Amino acid sequence: MTQAVVARAPGKINCYFRVGPPREDGYHSVASLYLAVSLYEDVSATAREDEEIQVFLHPDSTAVSDPESFPLGPDNLVVKAATLLREHTGHYAGVDLCITKRVPIAGGMGGGSADAAAALVACNALWGTGLNREELSRLGARLGADVPFALHGGAAVGLGVGDELAPLLLRTRTDWVLVPASYGLSTPRVYGMLDRLRANEQVETPSEVDPRMIGALLDGDLDALAPLLVNDMTRAALALAPELGVVRDVGEAAGALHALVSGSGPTLALLARDQAHGAEIIAQLSDEAGVATLQVHGPVPGAGILPTPIETP
Repeated sequence: MTQAVVARAPGKINCYFRVGPPREDGYHSVASLYLAVSLYEDVSATAREDEEIQVFLHPDSTAVSDPESFPLGPDNLVVKAATLLREHTGHYAGVDLCITKRVPIAGGMGGGSADAAAALVACNALWGTGLNREELSRLGARLGADVPFALHGGAAVGLGVGDELAPLLLRTRTDWVLVPASYGLSTPRVYGMLDRLRANEQVETPSEVDPRMIGALLDGDLDALAPLLVNDMTRAALALAPELGVVRDVGEAAGALHALVSGSGPTLALLARDQAHGAEIIAQLSDEAGVATLQVHGPVPGAGILPTPIETP
């Protein structure tokens, strides 16, 4: 057993997600409102004597049903993050990285991006490379559009492909019930479906998040906020997984103020009035639908070092 530097980064939900038409580079311009929530990925970093980068999955990873199928090779984002950091800094040290996954995989909650953010923070601390958060964010953007937000956390408006962030000084807590699916949806596949569904429609490039929604969120006005929650990806996710519509309807019938797909899905996010109301929704969903649920809140901070290192296998 050995001690290690451990970093923790949050998953996210998209309270607002407008998607423009496909661009020439294959991406889509978006207008998003990100909210970091209290469901976390942990990455521990332990120095090696050689220059290898090895990745392991912690046995407490609740989001992984089949550990044998979880990819631990060079395509894993924590490997890419550690490799990018040492190439950028010239610090060619080895590291063992152990991931504790709790955010649903391919669930539209940015779990892979949280892994990358946590790996950047952990390796930066372990190696003493001294990059500040802005420098780490610029590196993170090369790994994925959601990585800079996982580093900063809190709440933010995201434009461009989601990486042009404008933080919101949000102090009002919101409570959510998450309904993870037993399967994932590939983000490119959902975007492709959305493009097919909108093939004959005039689609505008979004330029802002609805100011009324930002105001309702800042004020903590849940009754005003609920009808403004929107995600253009919902129709595509429902086309690929129609059962999500049934669960969404059950969630709203159970008392949720609003239910929407987070990101590209298939995780559903149900807005509750407070923590106690969220517990009531969970009880009713369990009784009526028998679905698995998670209770979270936001905003929470972005990636950071845990004060007490954990022991890793």
